[in-house]
Amino acid sequence: MKQPKKVKNVILKTGFYFILLMIFIYLLFPFYWAINSSLKSEAQLQMTPATMVPRDPATNSISPYLSNYKVIFQNQQFVRGLMNSTIVATSTTVLALVAGSFAAFALGKLRFRGKKPTLYMILAMTMFPQVTVLAGLYAVITTLQLPAITSMILSYMIFTLPFTTWVLTAFFKDLPLALLESAQVDGATPFQTFYKILLPLTAPAMVTTGLLAFIAAWNEYLFALTFTSIDPGARTVPVAIAYFTGAVARQEPFGEIMAAAVVVTVPIVVLVLVFQKRIVAGLTAGAVKG
Repeated sequence: MKQPKKVKNVILKTGFYFILLMIFIYLLFPFYWAINSSLKSEAQLQMTPATMVPRDPATNSISPYLSNYKVIFQNQQFVRGLMNSTIVATSTTVLALVAGSFAAFALGKLRFRGKKPTLYMILAMTMFPQVTVLAGLYAVITTLQLPAITSMILSYMIFTLPFTTWVLTAFFKDLPLALLESAQVDGATPFQTFYKILLPLTAPAMVTTGLLAFIAAWNEYLFALTFTSIDPGARTVPVAIAYFTGAVARQEPFGEIMAAAVVVTVPIVVLVLVFQKRIVAGLTAGAVKG
């Protein structure tokens, strides 16, 4: 009886790891292929069948082509796009966390009339597709004559702020009420309680929501394309890549586009690796009660 059970466990374990391996390959293969394509010249990209590593068309030896990365950093439009994306994404994240943390503290710990309708209204704001508000936003921004970068930051807040507020509210709710009461007994004002006691305890949630807000602002394309249509100097990096023409006239700069995509992805990967522990803590907080 023990032998069949042992065989069954081995089969189940092998199947589990096989599925895990397939998911791993499925998720990482596009990024690997982007790196592989970014290290190929135009002649190498036209080789059939496509090679899994950069190879010389004549000798078939491994021959990475690094000029694609050199070309994109010589492209002023791309470099300016990186700077604009950094400004927009960082500003959006900071503003969303500051305003969202205040709102989450009020919704999670303070008592006031209309708290539940306010929460549902915040949640409803995240359900609108971007395209439904694009025309109205563009009309408002054009009327107010706001700069393109400012308009992108404010428009991204429409989506990042409700998400940040909703997630942080759940974390503030889970904090013991005794902390708030003890601070009040010691004479702390609500702001002091929020800033010095409760806010540090929500650091994992702040990192998680902040990183998600940063990624959303960093990768956003539709608003950036629309609001920078009359100000090319304010284009963010996704729009800059879309307008990328390469170094040679009438060339389809596939290798350079892939190199630019890899460069744009690197900051996100670095941020995830740096804040990995806090992200996991933020995602698992509240999963176990005790």
